[in-house]
Amino acid sequence: SDKATMDIPAPRAGTVAELKVAVGDTVSEGSLILLLAPAAVDGPGPDAAAPEAPAAAAGSPASTPEADVRAQVAVLGAGPGGYTAAFRAADLGLQVALIDRGETLGGVCLNVGCIPSKALLHVARVLAESEELSAAGVSFARPEVDIDALRGWKESVVGRLTGGLDGLARRRKLQVIRGEGRLTGPNVITVQSGDDETTVGFEHCIVAAGSSPASLPGLPDDERVMDSTGALDITEVPERLLVIGGGIIGLEMATVYDALGSRVTVVELMDQLIPGCDADLVKPLHKRIAARYEAIHLGVRVDAVTADDDGLTVSFAGEGAPAPQTFDRILVAVGRRPNGAGIGAEAAGIEVDDRGFIAVDGQMRTNVGHVFAIGDVVGEPMLAHKATHEAKVAAEVIAGDDVRWDARSIPNVAYTDPEIAWTGLTETRARAEGIAYEKATFPWAASGRSLAQGRDDGLTKLLVEPETRRLLGAGIVGPNAGELIAEAVHAIEVGSDAQDIGLTIHPHPTLSETLGLAAELADGTITDLMPPRAKRASTPAAT
Repeated sequence: SDKATMDIPAPRAGTVAELKVAVGDTVSEGSLILLLAPAAVDGPGPDAAAPEAPAAAAGSPASTPEADVRAQVAVLGAGPGGYTAAFRAADLGLQVALIDRGETLGGVCLNVGCIPSKALLHVARVLAESEELSAAGVSFARPEVDIDALRGWKESVVGRLTGGLDGLARRRKLQVIRGEGRLTGPNVITVQSGDDETTVGFEHCIVAAGSSPASLPGLPDDERVMDSTGALDITEVPERLLVIGGGIIGLEMATVYDALGSRVTVVELMDQLIPGCDADLVKPLHKRIAARYEAIHLGVRVDAVTADDDGLTVSFAGEGAPAPQTFDRILVAVGRRPNGAGIGAEAAGIEVDDRGFIAVDGQMRTNVGHVFAIGDVVGEPMLAHKATHEAKVAAEVIAGDDVRWDARSIPNVAYTDPEIAWTGLTETRARAEGIAYEKATFPWAASGRSLAQGRDDGLTKLLVEPETRRLLGAGIVGPNAGELIAEAVHAIEVGSDAQDIGLTIHPHPTLSETLGLAAELADGTITDLMPPRAKRASTPAAT
């Protein structure tokens, strides 16, 4: 199952002089693994067992260096990955310093990302549902939106969460240092806050520096040109909004502004919204928003933007590009870039690639043995839930536990309307890499619950391995897809096959049962649709 590991005792003491194998190589009994340089003559004999390293000392100096603040573990960045790493390390008995430039803990996700956007997306969904109920004979007066009150409510949601984090940090007795932190030595971080400077000495460091919105060159320096952080401030609802970038962030904010009354245009350089996601999952979303938005332009780029009192005039380029148009505001949502290049990594000898990513091994360790890195700064996917699991690995390794990063499936969710969620193998990747698979797609038009909700445009898709029927990947599009995908994530993690999922009794009528029905479709036992191949009836008792 690839889940088991064993420690193999070395036959002699010494220092590794040369490795003869690489990660991923297959070896057997008798294979040459490495060359050892003999241990020094004085001290323990060559066959003596090495003393066990202290729990928090592997790869680190004997003691914490002199500094204004001293800690066994310094965590640089207090986003979901950073605060999780700090909390887990403290729970394991380590002395922790948590460094962050924000006024509150939580990083981008809690303060200006995941949480405030989902609060606004909830409002957008309620507004859209109030319109859609007219088809069922229920009509409401046009809602009045108080932008200041809406912004205040959003900030109250953020405040409750960040306040809770502050309380958890105090209870764990963390040393929280606020300011811009940079590595200034192998075991020192210097934190700048205004004119004040604080040095933090550490034995181990966990870099959780996150990422920042990517920008486009040539755009005017104008407050009407926003990134995702500015868009979440909701200072006004523009009459016409241009969203540059048809990825998840751009489409989520487009969902909010559309519901609030903006006429939204989306321009995407690639030939599909949410590039990289399977086209059949994107299709229901594209169809729905194409009917609501002013325009969606694919394969088109912004060529130039000029600003004046009348607005922002945009010229486009590419096949099918529209004529120049004027917008009240522009949202730039062309992705995010890691912050690895801005943390002073060179002072500690940490390798950072040209894009700003830091390479790590399966224990989240960088090329510098006592420095670890997690989250956006170590690579795609840039997701908070990935960062939190990496954080626990790093903290536990520092504490002396023999653990590794071994995630088989990381879910992605676009909180648009409808939501799109996927995990594991995608058809896009399978085709590109020549991976064999079979597909079972259950349309929500055959789901009683989706029909009752007036949303039959969704689907649930499973990809299975042809020989073993093991689940390889899953995709869902429809309301609450982000909640539903968790079952598929777990199924992939534990190695379930289609029959395992199909024989799991799902409540009826629910959207969750579409996973079970898709699995029955893959297994050939479905009765709600015509099966692609007949199969002997299976029940939990028979199994």
